[in-house]
Amino acid sequence: QVQLAESGGGLVQTGDSLRLSCAASARSFSSYAMSWFRQAPGKERDFVAAISVSGSNTHYADSVKGRFTISRDNAKNMAYLQMNSLKPEDTAVYYCAADLAYKDYAHTYSDRRTMDYWGKGTLVTVSS
Repeated sequence: QVQLAESGGGLVQTGDSLRLSCAASARSFSSYAMSWFRQAPGKERDFVAAISVSGSNTHYADSVKGRFTISRDNAKNMAYLQMNSLKPEDTAVYYCAADLAYKDYAHTYSDRRTMDYWGKGTLVTVSS
């Protein structure tokens, strides 16, 4: 069982930066691929970014590529999402998710239906 807790959300202005954190309680955190998803009001939960178990491989949605960076610290059981050049359309509840991984891939963890564990989310609001 893995418990995930996001933090770091808040209200920012267009162009600002924000770093989200995801704390995981897992005996073998380094065995889990980690992903970030987001859900805007009235919309589906969409993929944002994923990182492989080692952290060597990452995968991003086109809408955030070049602006967001996903990372992890296996020694601290933490995953992060650095968000730069934020836009109003980035406003959403951001969720981290984990899935037990057997290979060091990231691109296979972009489907929310395959992720096993979820946090409760943290709200990011970007004002124009």
